[in-house]
Amino acid sequence: MAEISYKSTGRRKTSIARVNMTTGSGRITVNSKPVDEYFPRETLRMMIRQPIELCGLTGKYDITASVEGGGMSGQAGALRHGISRAISAVDNELRPKLKKEGFLTRDPRLKERKKYGQKAARKRFQFSKR
Repeated sequence: MAEISYKSTGRRKTSIARVNMTTGSGRITVNSKPVDEYFPRETLRMMIRQPIELCGLTGKYDITASVEGGGMSGQAGALRHGISRAISAVDNELRPKLKKEGFLTRDPRLKERKKYGQKAARKRFQFSKR
């Protein structure tokens, strides 16, 4: 019998997370490593588990993800977004709960481009009155 899996994609800044959720014991694997090994900071691990705990699905699904681009925080945000999308695919009844917490909304903030005639995106060259 084929195992049911739910695939989704999450994005934040320049990070992309491809998430695969299957029924299991609650293991989270990121880039072939356990989540505790891949994300050293507890705050990032807590951030990733938020949608799972909110919906009460702790220990019911195994999550395998491949994450690329950006830094640790961006990757964790992308992973949370992808997990939330996968959970809403599992049970559409949980969608309003996830939407209320803002887990299904993609964070649109990106690095602002440098403008011509300036030193950086917003920093101007030094102005001299005299």
